[in-house]
Amino acid sequence: MPRPKVFVIFYSTYGHVHTLSKSIKEGLEKTGLVDVEVYQFPETLSENFLQKMYAPPKPDIPIITVDKLAEADGFLFGFPSCFVSAPAQVKAFFDSTGSLWSKGALSGKPAGMFFSATSQHGGQETTAFSFLPNLAHHGMLFVPALSRTDQVVGGSLWGSGTVAGSDGARLPTEYDLAAAAAQGEGFANVVSKLAA
Repeated sequence: MPRPKVFVIFYSTYGHVHTLSKSIKEGLEKTGLVDVEVYQFPETLSENFLQKMYAPPKPDIPIITVDKLAEADGFLFGFPSCFVSAPAQVKAFFDSTGSLWSKGALSGKPAGMFFSATSQHGGQETTAFSFLPNLAHHGMLFVPALSRTDQVVGGSLWGSGTVAGSDGARLPTEYDLAAAAAQGEGFANVVSKLAA
């Protein structure tokens, strides 16, 4: 029997969420229970605008398409908090998934989130909470992350995360990355049980 397939799909302007996605993938693969594919959400900003924002080049990772989305058995979505919500790139992509919604193509599939924000109270939990309607309308099952309370971290039960700082200079800590790997590992266990 083939292993269930998990897609890690992220949007990252300055690389913080991309860095977390690597640890998420590591945690998923550590279990040996799922196959993992990593994708980026399509960019909606022009290259000229991104250069003016001093955004680094995008990593060499495939862009997710609506049709491809239906192939996965589970999803971990990553994105920065943008005014306590998912960024426009993520919203635009989900706005284009009506064909999947009309067929119920994502119904019953587990999904989780990971994210970054500029500060400790920069909207990470609200960002996750405001993204839940996308999952609910598709009939997807939200899988929370493991809770770690022994240190200050960027994430929560809503998902692993990092605090980027107001200028984006603060990188994910080893603790943030360990929490992301633990989220991936826990998510793989859930997906494999649901697939069985």
